[in-house]
Amino acid sequence: MTDAAAPSRPDRRDAEPGVAEPICAALDLGTNNCRLLIATPHARGFRIVDAFSRIVRLGEGASQSGRLGDAAMERAMSALQICADRIRRRGVTRVRAVATQACRIAANGPDFVETVAKTTGLRLEIISAREEAQLAVAGCLDLLDHRSRAALVLDVGGGSTELSWIDLTAPGLKVSPRRMAHWRLPIKAWHSIPLGVVTLAERFPEAVVGDEASYRRMVDAVKDSLSVFTGADSFRSMFEAGEAHIVGTSGAITSLASLHLRLPRYDRARVDGLWMTRDDCETVVARLAGQSLAERAAEPCIGPDRADLVLAGAAILQAVQELWPSERVRVADRGLREGLLLSMMSSQRRGRSRRGGGGKGPIA
Repeated sequence: MTDAAAPSRPDRRDAEPGVAEPICAALDLGTNNCRLLIATPHARGFRIVDAFSRIVRLGEGASQSGRLGDAAMERAMSALQICADRIRRRGVTRVRAVATQACRIAANGPDFVETVAKTTGLRLEIISAREEAQLAVAGCLDLLDHRSRAALVLDVGGGSTELSWIDLTAPGLKVSPRRMAHWRLPIKAWHSIPLGVVTLAERFPEAVVGDEASYRRMVDAVKDSLSVFTGADSFRSMFEAGEAHIVGTSGAITSLASLHLRLPRYDRARVDGLWMTRDDCETVVARLAGQSLAERAAEPCIGPDRADLVLAGAAILQAVQELWPSERVRVADRGLREGLLLSMMSSQRRGRSRRGGGGKGPIA
């Protein structure tokens, strides 16, 4: 059992006398992964009691066909059934299950969501890119360095990438994450592009097998998509002055961190919260770019499931670093799921406060 955004030992002062602690579940069905977290409230965040993650590649080919493929839906349904079983077994009292870019762009996305509900009982909600960005920021609040004036939270997904620029001088930002609703965060600008590790790898298959020129084209494609956005230009002076940093959340970025640390197996305790310099990032990318697909698959913290995607994630990070130069990148093994949990617990707290008493939140 592990903690997230919480001290190492339980603190029951946050619970109300005579009120059973709710058990909350957050499920994120992305373009590449299906992830579940089950947790109970904790003094400053939550305590994880169960977790599940599986690569399903729901969005495989969807950016070209505009539809979710039968094999992809079957893989996702199998993972979702496991999630539903765990939710029931753990006695979860409140659930929020969301789907992101693959279901947003697919013509048959709503039909798939309906089938999921009938088959598993899980009611998936297709959320907007804006809410996806907000929830990712909420999940990473504890990793923001308040000695800086600003931060850019980079959420690299399978089918899209969300960027959120945060004003770290905003009052009240240092409060407990459980007390700040995700829609109240000081996000001064945000932008989403329809490029993630799956869509980018499908668009540049030559880069996947180690073609350096194709890798550079991946980086430039991401830069072209990002450079049209001017809504965050007020932050540029802070980045130029070294008063801002990047927080990167995604499997691709945690994989880069694992390679940087040369871990024999993935270790969340060493990866989550790790600071990497820009030189560190470039050294790891150069190492990856010089490897064959088989060599990447043999890396213990990449494996065959991510071997064809990790370079696309590196290209997205590099493009952002070239457009928003920062000497520091903080690696986050947390994001949307954690944001979902904190949002549910925050809304439950507000509901109790309005009622003047306890009670269980609704199953969502």
